[in-house]
Amino acid sequence: MNKERLDKYLTDLGYFETKSKAAAAILAGHVKINDEYITKAGFQINPAKEYEITVKSMPYVSRGGFKLQKALETFDVKVKNRICLDAGASTGGFTDCLLQHGAKFVYAADVGYGQLDWKIRSDNRVKVIERTNLKNCDFSEVYAAKQPVADLLVSDLSFISLTKVLENLKKLLCSDFHEMVLLIKPQFEAGKELVEKGGVVRDRNVHNQVIKNVIDFAISLDYSIKGLTYSSIKGPSGNIEYLLWITTENIAPQAINVPTITEEAFEKLN
Repeated sequence: MNKERLDKYLTDLGYFETKSKAAAAILAGHVKINDEYITKAGFQINPAKEYEITVKSMPYVSRGGFKLQKALETFDVKVKNRICLDAGASTGGFTDCLLQHGAKFVYAADVGYGQLDWKIRSDNRVKVIERTNLKNCDFSEVYAAKQPVADLLVSDLSFISLTKVLENLKKLLCSDFHEMVLLIKPQFEAGKELVEKGGVVRDRNVHNQVIKNVIDFAISLDYSIKGLTYSSIKGPSGNIEYLLWITTENIAPQAINVPTITEEAFEKLN
């Protein structure tokens, strides 16, 4: 009998509603087959065999929630009762994480359409903003008249460098004070010649450089750097990713050793 993907196999058995949710759980390390945790959604399973399957509950609608959770806990970002903007909301993992950490309201924005999980889409603390390119959208495309303006932005953007979108994101937030937690994806920050087959950046020096580029660009926009860490899980293609915390608050420069952080990330995640 032909083998099939693990995400499809688990969905067919009723463990998950959709293949995407199954894949998210697998990639987050929440699925154990016999005595082994499997972290590849495309892992081949023989449906004719019997397996002992253990599935941990997923606290978020997508694995992205774990990435933001790492930043919130590492940096001790205060989320409770804040108005937030999720840039690149996709299925809603970051938004879900914000809500579970006490956010008062979240604007969930994405260039795509129909991706946001129903749990998030139907939450009255969320305004869904779809088909909206945050690189060049206007303030009025996010906020209706008299709606509160966000002072905390989180971003999980793909296929674009943060240096191409950060300036416009700044215009969409409270002008008096705001903070951002930005997911840095090396494959979208590095030049195409530095990205290996499969869309993975394995050179630690490239990681160091693209992080520095984002930091320098943020500083050029008058942001202060508050913290840097790496995501607890890799991206879908296997890239190590990083989370940068910046603020409009004028604070003393923080001692951030980029090479030390990337070195630790490579040791723990490779």
